[in-house]
Amino acid sequence: MDENRYPFSFGNTDLDGCIRLLEKMQITFDEDHLKHIFKKTIDKHSGDIISMDDFRAIYRALVHRPEFEELFKAYSIDGNILPDGQLLKFLAKEQFQTEADETTALEIIMKYEPIDEVRKRRQMSFEGFIRYMNSDECSIFKSQHRSVYQDMTQPLCDYFISSSHNTYLIADQLMGPSHLWGYTSALLKGCRCLEIDCWDGHNNEPIVYHGHTLTSKIPFRSVIHVIDKYAFMSSSYPLVLSLENHCSPKQQEVMASCLKTILGDKLLSSPLGGETDMTQLPSPEALKFKVLIKNKKVGTLEQSMLRMEEDSVGEAEEVSDSDAQSDDDNSEDMSPVRPKSPSKRKSDRRSSPPPQKKPKVRKTKIALALSDLVVYTKSQKFVGFEHSLQHQKCWENNSIGESQARRLAKVSAPQFIAHTTRFITRIYPKGSRMKSSNYNPQEFWNIGCQMVALNFQTPGTYMELQDGKFLDNGGCGYVLKPAFLRDLNTTFTPRNVGAYSKPMSLSIRLISGHQLPPSAMSKTNKADPMVQIEIYGVPEDQARKKSSVVKSNALCPKWNETFSFNIQVPELAMIRFCVEDEVSLVNKEFLGQYTLPVMSLNTGYRNIPLISKDGTRLEPASLFAHVWYY
Repeated sequence: MDENRYPFSFGNTDLDGCIRLLEKMQITFDEDHLKHIFKKTIDKHSGDIISMDDFRAIYRALVHRPEFEELFKAYSIDGNILPDGQLLKFLAKEQFQTEADETTALEIIMKYEPIDEVRKRRQMSFEGFIRYMNSDECSIFKSQHRSVYQDMTQPLCDYFISSSHNTYLIADQLMGPSHLWGYTSALLKGCRCLEIDCWDGHNNEPIVYHGHTLTSKIPFRSVIHVIDKYAFMSSSYPLVLSLENHCSPKQQEVMASCLKTILGDKLLSSPLGGETDMTQLPSPEALKFKVLIKNKKVGTLEQSMLRMEEDSVGEAEEVSDSDAQSDDDNSEDMSPVRPKSPSKRKSDRRSSPPPQKKPKVRKTKIALALSDLVVYTKSQKFVGFEHSLQHQKCWENNSIGESQARRLAKVSAPQFIAHTTRFITRIYPKGSRMKSSNYNPQEFWNIGCQMVALNFQTPGTYMELQDGKFLDNGGCGYVLKPAFLRDLNTTFTPRNVGAYSKPMSLSIRLISGHQLPPSAMSKTNKADPMVQIEIYGVPEDQARKKSSVVKSNALCPKWNETFSFNIQVPELAMIRFCVEDEVSLVNKEFLGQYTLPVMSLNTGYRNIPLISKDGTRLEPASLFAHVWYY
């Protein structure tokens, strides 16, 4: 710590003064750890005041890390200074930054070195080195993946799309509250497909809630206002509103009016360039800053265009509930539904052949005003893969419940993957998940499903996989699928990967932890931390390895253990670091985690930030590891 760098008073101080001093120095710290170190310091002498020397010792305990010092001294010329040339050697040899040059080293010095005289000499002190090693540049997540770097000009169906289920809920789906925060928080996380369950409300105002339950209700109009405000705050790429539509035609017309008046130019209400005979979907790039409506549609795009030109609104067309007026009907059919002929105008129906016998269903109607707002995301009841191949248009998409999708993936994986190369497929949780629990999204990403919808309000491993997946590509909510899941003629399946991917040999040396969250039991640094490293991907890649337990040390635990993984399909694999406190042999307490795509791993000495159960950053808690793969 350089006193010239921090020209404020350095007298005796108490705990509050110590906290203020560290904050002025912009040092991040966990207050529980600081209190523990401070107490150990004052226990050495009477009173509640510490000296400057005591403060230096506390500072070093929080900031100076032996593992950083060892690296620094290995490249320093005298143990105190790291010249730019030596820093460049460190970048090339240890961080595997083969593209780094003198300019790179100088930029790092200028950005992180706090001492003016050292910086002017193109050198780095240990204080500067610490700041650099703790920065995002030394994060395990590749810095180039923090911005949009993928090709965004491919058809929409070529991307994994961050998707939310029952977005309006912030708790369970039986009695929990519906709240606008559900939409705000999902949009701020980069979600690009929101679900809106629409029902008739009082005074001809549609409402949003989980129908036939005790969940609270919010006005549809308010939901659209919130969406209008936050739609493109975290991502400029298209936002899809998936309507689970239970409203009468009259209130559907109100919905259509709300969408048009509130969203204005953001709402996509006609095909780009007026094209109505499409063979492929437009790209996310072409649809930037546009909101797409996903709902049932009456007739064709061309008929919609003609109606809109004639300004014909308010009419309605009858369809049965079984024809998927609602996407998530929570009744997952055990067998495929019979194909239905396309909807026709009433004047054409007299000459149509008698329909096949089927169970009686309540008739509902779709208002043409709402139908005409559906352009590239028409909800189409899934019948079967062969039927879709023969009859489905590229702008028609299917919603399939998780149980049915899991069965289909098991018995018809090649056909399922062929289907997802052509059509957007949305997977949603089964209705029996009353507590809004989530399924494992990985099994559906493995077969190319684009919209794998999860309950964003429910924390846990599966939501962490979702968050980690969409950290990639700048967190824009669209991640380009691997080439073998976009190829119309692919023979890839999760259980038969073939030669589609180059296997990866991954080695991770878990070195240490830093200011890990203290145990909730004791509120001290007496946790017994251990780390699990998990791989999620195709079945052959699933793996979980555990470190040893470090007793009574959450401040600076050391492991120095190496874990090796052979990953067959790294393009689909996710890696999760989970830190737990071993309360007992059978009881473990979650302390923090970090999940990211395997392809986003940085090589070299890297810090691993930790995230809490509710998805917030646990500053300054982290792990420190060395990563290498080939």
